[in-house]
Amino acid sequence: MKKFATALIAAGLVLSASACTAPTKLSTKETCERVQVVISNPSNGGGQTKTGLVRLANQLRPIEAVASDDLKPALGSLLEYADEASKESPDQDKMAQMQADSQAANTALSSFCS
Repeated sequence: MKKFATALIAAGLVLSASACTAPTKLSTKETCERVQVVISNPSNGGGQTKTGLVRLANQLRPIEAVASDDLKPALGSLLEYADEASKESPDQDKMAQMQADSQAANTALSSFCS
C-alpha cells in the first residue's frame, strides 16, 4: 500500500510539474490586449529613451513567449529592434534594416489589434 501511495504521489507531481512548464498559447485577441496594456504604460516612455526601450522589451518578452501565431513574428521584430536600439552603440546599418522590420511589425499589430 505504501509503494502504491508513493507511486500515486510521484505521478501527481510529474503531472503538475509538466502542467506548469507548458506555456499556454494566447489567442490573437488576448495577445493584442496584453500588448496594448504594455504599450499604453506611461513608465515605458513610449520607447523614446534607452530606459524606455529596455522596459518595453522586458514587458513584451513574456507576452511574445505565449503570443498567438499571427502576432509572434511582429513581437519578435519589435523585441529585436528594442534590444539593438537600447545598446550603448547600436549598429546603424543593422538599425536601418530593423527600422523597416519594426514598421512592418507595427502595421501587423495595427491590423490584428484594431
